[in-house]
Amino acid sequence: MGQALAVGDRIEVILRKEDREKIRYTAEVVADDGRHLVVRAPWAGAQARDFGFVRFEQGDVFTEHFWRDRWYAVKEVRDASGGHKGWYCDVTRPAVQHGGVLRVEDLDLDLWVPADGGEPLRLDEDEFLASGLTERDPDAAAQAWRALAELEELAADRFADLG
Repeated sequence: MGQALAVGDRIEVILRKEDREKIRYTAEVVADDGRHLVVRAPWAGAQARDFGFVRFEQGDVFTEHFWRDRWYAVKEVRDASGGHKGWYCDVTRPAVQHGGVLRVEDLDLDLWVPADGGEPLRLDEDEFLASGLTERDPDAAAQAWRALAELEELAADRFADLG
């Protein structure tokens, strides 16, 4: 896999969507075994974002799990006082790290899992279908659907085992 980073290291996370950069931010390494990288970062948006089912805002803290061999990322979200909002999960290609930079390619499918025990919400299936990935790269599209199903399985136990 990749070379493990040390706890406390800083890493730049770049989330890409198709051929453009969606967001870039700096995070602190919480754990890394060379395969599973956990980082923590404050909400990186310039302003609050209300999705209807959750609102991300200044002061929110994201503990983010990336894998170099899995097709998703799991982001636990807490508010400024430590209250648990839930988990925002992105279906992605496996994360690629080069030195102090982590690149993640977002494949549009997402899953929101509320901390209050509510039902998980599948998000952006329409965007995924419109992206053309199924035609351009059917193997990657199949991996994406498998990743979403795996995330739903992990959500059943509220991500008790992310190893």
